[in-house]
Amino acid sequence: MAWFKRNAQGIISQKKKDIPDLWLKCPGCNEIIYKLELERNANVCAQCGHHFRISADGYVKLLLDEGTAEEFHEEITSVDFLKFRAKKKYSDQIKAAIKTTGRKSALLSTRGKMNRRPVVLCVMDFSFIGGSMGSVVGEKISLAIDIAIKEKSPFILISASGGARMMEGAVSLMQMAKTSAKLALLAKAGLPFVSILTDPTTGGVTASYAMLGDVNIAEPGALIGFAGPRVIKQTIGEDLPDGFQRSEFLLKHGFIDAIFSRKNMKEEIGKMLNVFCKDVIDPVIGNGILDTEKKNTAEISPAVEIEEEAKN
Repeated sequence: MAWFKRNAQGIISQKKKDIPDLWLKCPGCNEIIYKLELERNANVCAQCGHHFRISADGYVKLLLDEGTAEEFHEEITSVDFLKFRAKKKYSDQIKAAIKTTGRKSALLSTRGKMNRRPVVLCVMDFSFIGGSMGSVVGEKISLAIDIAIKEKSPFILISASGGARMMEGAVSLMQMAKTSAKLALLAKAGLPFVSILTDPTTGGVTASYAMLGDVNIAEPGALIGFAGPRVIKQTIGEDLPDGFQRSEFLLKHGFIDAIFSRKNMKEEIGKMLNVFCKDVIDPVIGNGILDTEKKNTAEISPAVEIEEEAKN
């Protein structure tokens, strides 16, 4: 028999709310950073330059001129055609990812202007099932390349992925060949492809379109490779070199062309496009655009024109 008995019901607890953290600890320098201040600095630590991961929408805002971004093919979503089941059904994973990210796939496809130059920009979303490449990602990249060819615009792709989406079996692996073939058509049209590799870029994405750019650019400290360092170490039974599979290691050994800070990415890519493309930007006088007839047009590089003249 209990000595004490509660006569009235205690405090009724309400459902707990998820409150986002306001402060973050930088893994590079252990500095405590105010989250809003970090976001204002493009998710780059002001003390040591460590690059935190950034959302797909954040990258679009960072690279494209304000008010020019236009998303397309956002309605395409994945289907569990194999009825794949593991600890969790693939169909349930898709639903959870859609609810969490607010988008229907792991790729954000946009067209817009970068420094007043029309471009087609695709950004992989790592928060959507690890940014894995499935049938939808491959299809959206292919369609985006078609648009770039049709509009004669440079194509820019930002990779952040764990690799092919194994829940879709061989269909996911087929996207490696599919996207590579589309990029060959882009090259045949004389249009530049700039590939930006962010943390992490691994697996089948690295083995296909991520490394096929006319220029392959990486962010500082990004993990880039096929298999992960832990898997490689277990396979060969040896310790790996310091910084192995990081962007600085790859640049030193000639696997990528350049490393740019995220804050300078737009400016640096703009310089490259000025070399690769003829002047197709809209000349600006005051606050207005002088020539609007050149909108959504681009021309092949002088090198391609010289090659065509030589053939004739």
